[in-house]
Order: sequence, then structure tokens, then C-alpha cells
Amino acid sequence: MLLTETAPPPGAQELTELRATARAARRRAFVALSAAIALLATAQLLADRAPTKEQTLPLAVLSLAVFMMALPALAITQYVWGACARLVHQRERELYAVARSGWARPLSRLAVACGWAVTLLLGWTAPHFFREAALYAFADALAWAAEALAVTSLAAGVLFVLWWARDAVGMLVRALRPGGSPGDPWDPGRGACPREGAALWTGAAVAVAALVGARAHLWEPGTAVIYALLTVALVCGVVTGE
Repeated sequence: MLLTETAPPPGAQELTELRATARAARRRAFVALSAAIALLATAQLLADRAPTKEQTLPLAVLSLAVFMMALPALAITQYVWGACARLVHQRERELYAVARSGWARPLSRLAVACGWAVTLLLGWTAPHFFREAALYAFADALAWAAEALAVTSLAAGVLFVLWWARDAVGMLVRALRPGGSPGDPWDPGRGACPREGAALWTGAAVAVAALVGARAHLWEPGTAVIYALLTVALVCGVVTGE
């Protein structure tokens, strides 16, 4: 009797589960990043449009609270994503002698770095809203903290660019080098590139970009449009995980 089905190679099921865990961690990291930027930009847009200092103050506090919560949330979710991705790459090399991420890794890292830059730029404008609310002493103290954070962030940014460039150049050299392992055709993830929720991610990215553009005064949407864009960004981000 001929067997029409073959058992999966040893470790394939474990690798499949690791890849699913890494994809979930990546999704959570990007959801946290898009939500942080969308909430921060929305709070600052509304604070900028508040007609009185009494109405500006709660929105300024909300903006600062979102920023303070966003920093650890982004750090934790991205650390978990990185840890899961390292486990996947390690297991892929053990089983198939090659990691499968390709150019997705440096591109995703660059996207995350851009998200961090936008989040920090929005956070650095927090003192302005407290000055508008007539809390000058607190605004001055916050401005000093923002300057210290700016110096630290710029140093981290320079280190990231050097590290990212080294990694990208190394990948390019390895891609141009003849020979090497082509991988294993029995790899269950070989040639597969999940595209779940691509339209939803696009919608979330467009909504976040529109809010950031409005915050940069590139266009002037109405208040109802701002709330609609925030809803789209949050809903599309959450639904991608369903």
C-alpha cells in the first residue's frame, strides 16, 4: 500500500508554532506603535484647538499620559517580538541551515525606528500645551526633561543607524555571495509570506499618517474627521489580530 502522506520533518511543528508566536508578537508591536501615534496625535490636535486654557489642560495631561505609557509599551512589545524572532531564526538555522526572514527584517526594523521617531517628536511638543494652559513652571520642567530625552534619543538614533546599516550591508554581501545553503524544500514555511490583514494594515497606516499630517499642519481636518481617523486607526489595528 502506497503512502500518500508523509510525516512532517522533525521539528517542523515546533517551528510552525514559533513562527505563529513571532507573527503574533510582531502584530502586537505594530498595533501598540500605531495606537500610540494615533492617540498622541489626536490628543495634541484637540489640545491645539481648545479655545480656553481650562479646556487645554485636560488634553495636555492626556497627551503627556499617553506618551508616558507609550514608551514602556513600545519597548516591551518590541522586545518580545525581537526575542520571538531570534528563537525562530535560531531554530530555522538548526533545521534548514538558513533563516527565512530575508529583507523583511531590516525593512521592519526601519519602519519601527520611524515610528519611534514620530512618537518622540510628538512627545517633545508636550511642554507647549502646558504653557498654553498657563502652567509655566511645570512646562519649563517638562521642557528640560524633553531636552534630556532628545539628546538620549539622538544618540540612540545614531547607534541604530550604524547597527542597521551594518546588518543591511551584511545581508547584501551574503545575498551576492555564490554558493551557500538554499534551505530545505521540506520547510513548511518555505516561500510562504503571510498577507493576512494587508488591507486593514494599510487602512491603519493611512489613518495614522493623516493624523500625523494634521498635527504637522499639512492639512486642517474637522474635529469629526479627526475622531473618525482615530477610530479607523484603532479598529483596523485591533481587527488585524482577529
